[in-house]
Amino acid sequence: MTIAYISHHDCQLHDMGHHHPEQPARLSAINDRLIATGLEMVLHQYDAPLATRELLEAVHDSSYIDEIYAASPSGGIAWLDGDTAMNKHSLTAALRAAGAVAMGVDLVMEGKAKQVFCGVRPPGHHAEHHRAMGFCLLNHAAVASRHAQSVHGVERVAILDFDAHHGNGTQGIFENSTDVLYVSSHQMPLYPGTGYSSETGSGNILNLPLAPGAGGKEFQAAWSASGLPALERFKPDLIIISAGFDAHARDPLAQLELQDEDYGWITGQICAYAAADCGGRVISILEGGYDLDALASASAAHVSALTK
Repeated sequence: MTIAYISHHDCQLHDMGHHHPEQPARLSAINDRLIATGLEMVLHQYDAPLATRELLEAVHDSSYIDEIYAASPSGGIAWLDGDTAMNKHSLTAALRAAGAVAMGVDLVMEGKAKQVFCGVRPPGHHAEHHRAMGFCLLNHAAVASRHAQSVHGVERVAILDFDAHHGNGTQGIFENSTDVLYVSSHQMPLYPGTGYSSETGSGNILNLPLAPGAGGKEFQAAWSASGLPALERFKPDLIIISAGFDAHARDPLAQLELQDEDYGWITGQICAYAAADCGGRVISILEGGYDLDALASASAAHVSALTK
């Protein structure tokens, strides 16, 4: 069965300024590496559709969606907070990203793809129910989860997040939802200041904080001892990965020391579980990663493991 890659040129038009680390070149770096490694040849590529308002309202407050539409500038850059901004293409880019993850759900649930990688931006896991935050406008992992449940009758979704920064938005949206498991490994202390191990939601939240300087040994130990066993106990029908690559040793926005092989390892572990217990259904969504070369190589290791 095919491995799908969903993206759209519109996602490269979102631009928060020349010096902003979440830049259009991120997607170009990934695409160039997929071509250079030959991985592009084994991926079935799709253009992301635009998300509907109904899709967004499943996870975001209606008034917040109004605010995002109203904030979209006709020119220049409009800042939503100290980190997050929009240009005239940003709203469309975010709608493509949310549309991509819904398409990914449709493909795997309808048996048209084995696994999916959504190469989209802006990222999503910091976006809360009622506000933009941390480079993020819409929470794509949350959109995918609720779409799977409402449209395809999926009962249990696991969201696994290995971005260097805690996905406060995803945790907040699902902290009272026992039908969604959220597991996050992340550096602590680090932005956004959430993600303590004591934050457990309704028993469906598992945070795996890592100290600055932690590398593959600590990362793999945390997932082996706690994260993957939690996945096995939860027995999801679908797995969504918030795939951030900013825990890489070369990333400028964190102080973790992961290498490409660590991303290949965790992806392989997740896919092995999925193949055995949930029909292989995995949807991966790009989150962070700000050193272009590290982002490219780590993404390639991740996508390669998805294709195994």
